[in-house]
Amino acid sequence: MRILMVASEAAPFAKTGGLADVTAALPRALARLGHAVDLVMPRYGGITIGEPIGRITVPLGRVVADAMVYAETQAGVRTVFLDHPGFYHRDGLYGADGADYPDNPERFAYLSRGALEWASGADVPYDVIHVHDWQAGLVPVFLREFTDTPAFRQAATIFTIHNLAYQGIFDASWLPRLGLSDSLMRVDALEYWNQISLLKGGIMFSRALTTVSRRYAEEIQTPEFGNGFDGILRSRSADLVGIRNGIDDTVWDPTSDPHLPEAFDASCLERKLASKRMVLARFGLPVDDTTLQRPLIGLISRLVDQKGFDLIAALRAQLPTLDASFVLLGTGDTRYEEFWLSLAARHPERIAAHIGFDEGTAHLIEGGADLFLMPSRFEPCGLNQMYSLRYGTIPVVHATGGLYDTVRDYDATTRSGTGFTFDEYSPDTLLRTLRRALEVFQDADAWRHMQLAGMREDFSWDASAREYVTMYQRGRP
Repeated sequence: MRILMVASEAAPFAKTGGLADVTAALPRALARLGHAVDLVMPRYGGITIGEPIGRITVPLGRVVADAMVYAETQAGVRTVFLDHPGFYHRDGLYGADGADYPDNPERFAYLSRGALEWASGADVPYDVIHVHDWQAGLVPVFLREFTDTPAFRQAATIFTIHNLAYQGIFDASWLPRLGLSDSLMRVDALEYWNQISLLKGGIMFSRALTTVSRRYAEEIQTPEFGNGFDGILRSRSADLVGIRNGIDDTVWDPTSDPHLPEAFDASCLERKLASKRMVLARFGLPVDDTTLQRPLIGLISRLVDQKGFDLIAALRAQLPTLDASFVLLGTGDTRYEEFWLSLAARHPERIAAHIGFDEGTAHLIEGGADLFLMPSRFEPCGLNQMYSLRYGTIPVVHATGGLYDTVRDYDATTRSGTGFTFDEYSPDTLLRTLRRALEVFQDADAWRHMQLAGMREDFSWDASAREYVTMYQRGRP
């Protein structure tokens, strides 16, 4: 099939989160299955790659603006960059200094319309138009104007929700400025509580909908997790499917990871100890027989409530009493950054934190930690728990969304499971789960059995890509 994807970011060109990992890995997996994928995204100021392939004229309300188009082909996927310096050559992708750019509706409407203007000139028709999150939510809306365009006439439209918390909600006065009719201010179109939602546009105007795990597809149709969109999604429940994200198992592979001091796999797990030694040293914790034998708990995350840091902060008195060491890598809310730095300062023998992000250190933590803590309040899919399982690092997670789908709770009776999960979102439940995990850690045979079970799991993109192909076929006219 010929597939057109539209997204606001894709690794390695531009990344703020998991969306970029998906829009990098899924097209490559589809290409391995024999499909042809063009991915259209903005050419942000930091992107220098790509060869110029032409220019397009993009009408947007009363404004008509040109963009240079660049392209780069890697791993069988052509990435097409729309270069509009006024919109995309900025310090951040979506905002700066903690605030969104006020013209984001126009910036991403331009991406949506521009992608269609460029693709409309294709010599070979597209079978699928697959768009991601609210930033590309207007693609299926604008597509109505291209109904008779040969490039799109037989195309299925698929919209993927990566995180329902981000909804692209703006004042209704933007409609004419985006070249959209006031008639779209309807409950079955873009209208959302007297405003417009670009996310809703993607939901209401696409033939099929996906999100990034089966459990999350169920959760977002409930008031608890629906962020006000549960009714909208229930109205389209017949067209909504959860397809778990995969991981790039060529990048996240302990047998070849260049960030680890020693490669290892299920047959030589003892080599994992070299990574643990390096993690302790890099974070300034003591490296001796005691610390190497003590369980090491790793965290790599945005430090925000969604990721469960309210639960962790509530355990400020209990965490240092556990028979474990902690290392944290991440950035986020100031109060949580200060909490971890303060905790590390008070307990320098057991707890260390680095505020920031470094890819190599993230790989090293996954390779060297014994447990990975991920108590998210909600988690559409999550990737780190899958990285952890591949590296023989046991996840401790809240049983929600993709965490529920990918981590099987340890059963002491059958000695089965791949990690430790908890249902009730509370500090006490998290503490009990951590204590349970640390108790099992003392049983070396049970622990190794659990590590091996997790390392056998297949979280590659190939299986998920085949599910997307099924959705594409289902969504065609």
